[in-house]
This record gives sequence, C-alpha cells and structure tokens, in this order.
Amino acid sequence: MNRNKNAFINGVRDGIPIALGYFAVAFSLGIVAKKAGLNPVQGFLSSLLNHASAGEYAEFTVIMANAPYIEMAFVILITNIRYMLMSCALSQRFDPGTSNAHRFLVGFGITDEIFGISIGRIGALNPYYNYGAMAIALPGWSLGTALGIVAGNILPASIVSALSVALYGMFIAIIIPAARTDKIVGGVVIASFLASFAVSKIPQLDRMSDSMKISLLTVIIAGVAAALFPSKDDDGFDTDNREEGGSRI
Repeated sequence: MNRNKNAFINGVRDGIPIALGYFAVAFSLGIVAKKAGLNPVQGFLSSLLNHASAGEYAEFTVIMANAPYIEMAFVILITNIRYMLMSCALSQRFDPGTSNAHRFLVGFGITDEIFGISIGRIGALNPYYNYGAMAIALPGWSLGTALGIVAGNILPASIVSALSVALYGMFIAIIIPAARTDKIVGGVVIASFLASFAVSKIPQLDRMSDSMKISLLTVIIAGVAAALFPSKDDDGFDTDNREEGGSRI
C-alpha cells in the first residue's frame, strides 16, 4: 500500500509541470472549440475523454465542417493512433502480474508527456505512478479547454481570432526542433507540406473534406517514411531486476 501511495505522489509531483503546460495549450484549443460551437461543459468533457491536442483539433475541424460521425471517428483514430503504439511500449514496463484493468486505465491516460515521464522510470512501472500524473495533468488540460471557451465568449472577435493562431504555433514548435536535428524528419515535413499543397490543387479531390485529405496523407506519408527509414531502438534496458524508482532521464 505504501509503495502504491509513494508512486502516486511521485506521479502527481512529476505531473504538475505537465498540467501547467497543458493548461496554456488547452486554453488556445478552447478558442477553437468555441468556434466549433461547443460550450464549456462540452469542451471540458471533450478534453477529458480525448486528451490530445492534435486529435481534438481534428475533432473540432470536423465539427465545423458538419462532417458525418464516421469521418470524425476515422480522423481521430488516425490522428491518435500513436497512442496505441505508446501503450504497447509502456505495457512492457509493467510487472507481469499487473492486471488488465490497470493496463487499460493507464492506456486511457496516455499522452505524449505522460508517456515520456513514465517510460523514463527506473525498473518495473507501478500503474499508480501514472494515476498520479493523470490525476493532475488531465484536469489541467480539460479545465484549460473549458476556460478557453469561456474567454472566447467574452473577448472581442479580433482577439479570439488572434489567440486561435497560438495552436498552430504549438505545432510549429513541435516540428521545427525535430526537423533541425534529424534530416529524415525534416525531409518528411517538407514532403508533407508539398503533398498537402499538391492535393489541394487536384480538382477530383474537391469533394473530399480537408480533414479526410489530411488523414489519408498522414497514413501514406508516415507509412512510406517508416518503410524507407525504419527507426532503430538502441535502448534495450532490463526491467526485470530493478525496482520502481527514479527517472532514467
């Protein structure tokens, strides 16, 4: 019991900076949610159940386009499919005796940042560490979205329009550092821009929604890049003989 309590407290501690960052980003996302017609309660629940900026932005884009639910489900699946891979990787860090219930709950709460701090733990991962991080980070994300919607209802339209650009800035901030340090990533980013521009100029694809075009391009470009430039994992650490403890990072 004490071990689980300590792991939970450590998760809360490590999740505080994540929650603060989430709040700022989700506030800008809330502005987009407001433009899609969501109220604060709907925005809060959306972020609580789909805690991924790219996935939620795709969701709100589909809502604004009045696209069918099946398209929304497909777009969100493609946008968030990386979390399935993260969950599979993280499941290897649990003690073999960890129940499926714990594995599913941890998988539900996976985000890029929570995955980062979890995979960096030394030894077998205690699911209560993830629960602690989720307990502080996910409400921060959801509250930020709700307050962003509230601000969108109060602030002048010109300011709302300016704040909505912040989300694009976040995506650029994610892409540029990786593209500068890895030529392959940089090449894939450039190819994505060119392919997106080329597809927008094809008249035969005008009947297809923008979100569907982006999803298909994502699958095709990511698949080709993975086939041509497979990532090599040199980490190879042993989790069987170490206790859950501090960070490897």
